[in-house]
Amino acid sequence: MSPLQITTRSATTGPVLKVLGELDHTTAAQLRDVVTALALQPRQRLVLDLAGMEFCDSSGITALIVARNHAHAAEADIALAAVPAHTLRVLRIVGLDQIFPILPDSHAATQL
Repeated sequence: MSPLQITTRSATTGPVLKVLGELDHTTAAQLRDVVTALALQPRQRLVLDLAGMEFCDSSGITALIVARNHAHAAEADIALAAVPAHTLRVLRIVGLDQIFPILPDSHAATQL
């Protein structure tokens, strides 16, 4: 079991959160807290770089939805980058690939 680590960096389009480890019922609150503490501006894009995410359960999916809702409440955008295959499969099954822009990597997600 890998503890969740979240690092934040700024890009010209907005904040990029790199999520490493397991996003599950014991760690999802950590992502929710980091995201909801962000002061997003209208037209910014919040990018969640999931390349290092090893596991994601339903609580993790809920945290991603919280991030989307927080971004939209600030009139900002959100994108998921480098989504691991196991998580992408779940997003497709439940239809969330239709509401989240999914990009190959954080570089592509931060282009204007």
